[in-house]
Amino acid sequence: MTDILRLTLIVLLLTITLAAYFLVIGALFTNRVAKTQTSLNLTPGRSFGLGMVNFFFFGTIALILLMLIDGNANRVNDIVRVVLFFPAIGVLAFLGILLSFGLAGIVKELGSRIAPEHEPRKQLVIGSVLLTIACALPFVGWFLLLPYVAFTGIGATILGFFQKS
Repeated sequence: MTDILRLTLIVLLLTITLAAYFLVIGALFTNRVAKTQTSLNLTPGRSFGLGMVNFFFFGTIALILLMLIDGNANRVNDIVRVVLFFPAIGVLAFLGILLSFGLAGIVKELGSRIAPEHEPRKQLVIGSVLLTIACALPFVGWFLLLPYVAFTGIGATILGFFQKS
């Protein structure tokens, strides 16, 4: 019984944290999130495809670099490990930044579609809470919705970088 309560508390706290995170991202990077949202509205299929290709490309690069860093897997020199550590972290940080902007745009769009009568901040909170709860759904949320949203967010962010103002 305590495991269920603990898990419920963790999900509730993560939902609140993600809502606050997306509010901050939306407030600090208004133009970037707006461009991501625009590219998400105009080309959702292209955003998904581009995001999936880039995720697997950069993910493979990061995985290879992390495998080279691992001392148990091979006999790589310590200096090479230190040198390869920074590009590996850089690639993972780049993917995280793309995902953050993409999810902020998706949450903003989701909130504006579900609750158009509310102000933008409330829309963003509603969108982030609903997306967090939907992605926590076993199997469908974990293996279908979460990858779809992540790939689409990454692709929409990349398309937003090349969008004309």
